[in-house]
Amino acid sequence: MTSSQSIPPAEQAAQQVSAAREVLRLLNFDAKRCNERSARVLLALLSLTPTSPWDQATNQSLRTREIMDWIAAHYQVRYAPNTRETIRKETLYQFVEAGLVERNHDDLDRATNSPKYRYRVAPTALALLQTYKKRGFDRRLRTYLADIPGLVALYARERQRRRIPVTFPDGMTVTLSPGGQNILLKHVVENFCQFFTPGGHVLYIGDTDAKWAHFEEGALASLNITVKQRGKMPDLVVYLPDKNWLVLLEAAASHGPVDAQRRAELADLFDDSTAGLVYVSCFLTRAEMRRYLAAIAWETEVWCADNPTHLIHFNGERFLGPY
Repeated sequence: MTSSQSIPPAEQAAQQVSAAREVLRLLNFDAKRCNERSARVLLALLSLTPTSPWDQATNQSLRTREIMDWIAAHYQVRYAPNTRETIRKETLYQFVEAGLVERNHDDLDRATNSPKYRYRVAPTALALLQTYKKRGFDRRLRTYLADIPGLVALYARERQRRRIPVTFPDGMTVTLSPGGQNILLKHVVENFCQFFTPGGHVLYIGDTDAKWAHFEEGALASLNITVKQRGKMPDLVVYLPDKNWLVLLEAAASHGPVDAQRRAELADLFDDSTAGLVYVSCFLTRAEMRRYLAAIAWETEVWCADNPTHLIHFNGERFLGPY
């Protein structure tokens, strides 16, 4: 019998990846989730090097970048930086939805775009995979697969319970993913709109978890606006029909205020608008605003959630209006 020490390292790596692909097939993942990339991601999350036995698997908690670095260190496969989104969207997302992997077990309110966002193999899945190729694995696998629909539903209910409800001025309610700028967005919709855009209609609100939390494409089209670049949209768009104003609001909690560059981007994105454009930077506190004071563009407004009935106007010939 050939010892593992006599097997060339490249072949050991190939055998371990092949085993991980078999495990993913046994867990009923589709062909796209059973490829070598997904297998390596699973091995990274389990801390299984090419020579590690499966009963020594652990469920270390890793960020996407750390997963890629671990694969490079132990399997000599280096993914390009732009592969991070592919791994996240085409492997980790499906792992999470199937209950194989958990997101942010240490902080369930962590925002989707947080640099600390991380993943780990669920404890129930880890207990199963530690018995791979051992006696009783097939029986445990059948039990696990029978229980998984309930586990997935449980995780989904918990995620839904933690979502942030946001009530629009017209009474409509949407929910946003927890944490990050969405806490500020709730304040903006429910307080800024009450004081400064009464009678306004929310035409768009973004979400770090799902870019189009609310999107009235037809209403924007009636203002001669066709959205082509999703990533360029402001966090909130409110239309004031009595004044024919389109108020573009940025929640500065994550990526800063409307500076000169961002103002130019928004002006270009809404260039064909038949409504006048108003730019507003929103902060949770005045102390937070002071960090960005030098960057805020002229001819824009600033609103702070801790002083909801006041606006700060950055110069120009009119107050809270288009130019």
